[in-house]
Amino acid sequence: MSDTATKTAAKPRPVFRNLNVFNDLPSYRLPPAGIVSILHRISGLVMFLLLPFIVWMFDKSLSTEISYGEFTNVFVAGCGFAPGWLVKLVTLGLIWSFLHHFVAGVRHLWMDATHSVSKAQGHSSAIVTLVISLALTVLLGAKLFGLY
Repeated sequence: MSDTATKTAAKPRPVFRNLNVFNDLPSYRLPPAGIVSILHRISGLVMFLLLPFIVWMFDKSLSTEISYGEFTNVFVAGCGFAPGWLVKLVTLGLIWSFLHHFVAGVRHLWMDATHSVSKAQGHSSAIVTLVISLALTVLLGAKLFGLY
């Protein structure tokens, strides 16, 4: 090969086989579909771990009028050792978890139903999933914290 051919040849992309947490992860760029996939798993885990909190909220909100009053008061005054703002933050995390898991699940169902598994479509649907789930979380979080 000539010298000009070797100069114009594209630099080979790095191959990550065994990722070192300290050296490789800061420079490793995960595509949006990978980010959505990881967040889908994390949101499922968060919902599973907060299941006792969900059951408690459901029970308190539906038992009686008095228990509903206690339920709504928890967001203002707190509950036991947890202040009200911490309960609201945990609830906000639960809201994000549910919304992201739901929107990502709809994305997977849509991809399965339409057989659209191209790289470009996966990239764009992942961006849409992130935007929709975060926008809905901000909207419901603003309602939770009393901004409207």
